[in-house]
Amino acid sequence: METIVIDYGSGNLLSVAKALERAGREAEINGTVTVSQETGAVDRADHIVLPGVGAFGDCANGLRTLPKMVDALERNIRQKKKPFLGICVGMQLMADRGLEHGSHEGLGWIQGVVRPLAPLKSELKIPHMGWNVFETTPASSHPVLSNFVGPTHAYFVHSYSIHCRNDTDVLATSDYGGQFPAVVGKDNMIGTQFHPEKSQTAGLKLLHNFLKWDGEVT
Repeated sequence: METIVIDYGSGNLLSVAKALERAGREAEINGTVTVSQETGAVDRADHIVLPGVGAFGDCANGLRTLPKMVDALERNIRQKKKPFLGICVGMQLMADRGLEHGSHEGLGWIQGVVRPLAPLKSELKIPHMGWNVFETTPASSHPVLSNFVGPTHAYFVHSYSIHCRNDTDVLATSDYGGQFPAVVGKDNMIGTQFHPEKSQTAGLKLLHNFLKWDGEVT
């Protein structure tokens, strides 16, 4: 099994790749993890990961700068239904658009808009940075979250969050002066606002579940 981490100039690529390798090794999953910006690597991959750190518009432009990469992602994720994981801004890019320093077009895989965090408590600083808990939504039964019960600690670094048009696309939530989606998903696609590669036991468990996932949601 081959997992690709998309290199478009944004994200903790090495940390993500190392965390995926460790999760696969501990789960005794045979395979390789490749960091690449080549569309051929996307075509060969069984699982696809899109990390992201920075501003929404910069990340969107960086991804579209790679020749034919968006077409390769559409082909492999939307048409061939390969399991996909977006991390932080990589998750936000799944939305229709982001409103960070203007309005920027996303990939349009999840109906929604990425807006600034607006905590109701004035003492809460932006960006939201550090450990926080998330909980799966009552209706969530996603395979990647199958063994997450109750509050789970994860590591967040963000100033914006996705607002989904459909509540069913929100698989887990967190609270920072108001609730926001911590995990979103639709069909063979899932995304985390937090960083699994920085979230220790919980992060490795999520990556383990993702590597075992065949993209089906029952």
